[in-house]
Amino acid sequence: MDKDIYILGIESSCDDTSAAVLKNGVLLSNVTASQAVHESYGGVVPELASRAHQQNVVPVVHEAIKRAGITKEQLSAVAFTRGPGLMGSLLVGVNFAKGFARSLGIPLIDVNHLQGHVMAHFIKESEDAHSQPPLPFLCLLVSGGNSQIVLVKAYNDMEVLGQTIDDAAGEAIDKCSKVMGLGYPGGPIIDKLARQGNPKAYQFSEPHIPGLDYSFSGLKTSFLYNLRKWVEEDPDFIEHHKEDIAASLEWTIVDILMKKLKLAVKQTGIKHVAVAGGVSANNGLRNAFHDYAKRFGWTVYIPKFSYTTDNAAMIGIVGYYKFQDGVTCSINTPAFSKVTFKS
Repeated sequence: MDKDIYILGIESSCDDTSAAVLKNGVLLSNVTASQAVHESYGGVVPELASRAHQQNVVPVVHEAIKRAGITKEQLSAVAFTRGPGLMGSLLVGVNFAKGFARSLGIPLIDVNHLQGHVMAHFIKESEDAHSQPPLPFLCLLVSGGNSQIVLVKAYNDMEVLGQTIDDAAGEAIDKCSKVMGLGYPGGPIIDKLARQGNPKAYQFSEPHIPGLDYSFSGLKTSFLYNLRKWVEEDPDFIEHHKEDIAASLEWTIVDILMKKLKLAVKQTGIKHVAVAGGVSANNGLRNAFHDYAKRFGWTVYIPKFSYTTDNAAMIGIVGYYKFQDGVTCSINTPAFSKVTFKS
């Protein structure tokens, strides 16, 4: 066998500092340090995020290499998130990766964060793991910053068929949670409450956007106006009905996402359908995927919870594929903050 390939992946696009080590595409370690500092602000504060990354990146990388049971000298390359994301956060990871790779005399590999989320389905925890979707497949990528339907033809050939024209699904959930006074991040809170509520208790307006694009700003406005009206009538309305409100909100967002995805399946004829991104941890969305699989004959692919949120394993797996193809980047490669699939 050829020499083993060890890839160090580094992810720092938002408020999680993560490092992972893969050997020949198999995950050896995946370490993440989250930042609780943002909870009291009701959202990620970019300046605080970048400072926390500076504190976390060295110990997280050290721990990932230690858990992998290797030395840093065994690494073949360093893969890092180039973007999109918060520029201050990205720069910490990008600059650390550059310095670390140069000190070891090994190549640098830049990875698109969105590409990483999609490719999380190809992370292998053992050599005989074969649960990844066949190419081509459709992927619903839903997170705090992105809502997209992606046609995946290869790890380096992805086409966005539809995307949000305003807010992302995760962003809408977070903002509605904030309006209800439930805290941040809103996704897990709404998800937990929704499990105990009636999804048909309340109706919120769904947008009518042509094609495969999404819109969530109208839903957010509808939610806010309804909530104001109900609270005027009963100041304790939210406290008394928060489970039903959460369930109805979740049901509406999942319905919007799945209707467009169903249309994409119809247009492409591809019935291998995956979900990725932070919102793919949502139980309502996962249940909808299983339901659509039964009703419409889809084969669905749902990642482990640990691979839904930002993590370095997804960066490392893209880095592994790029390394095999001899695709590396210059020490001068800059970070980028704008949402795009082009790197």
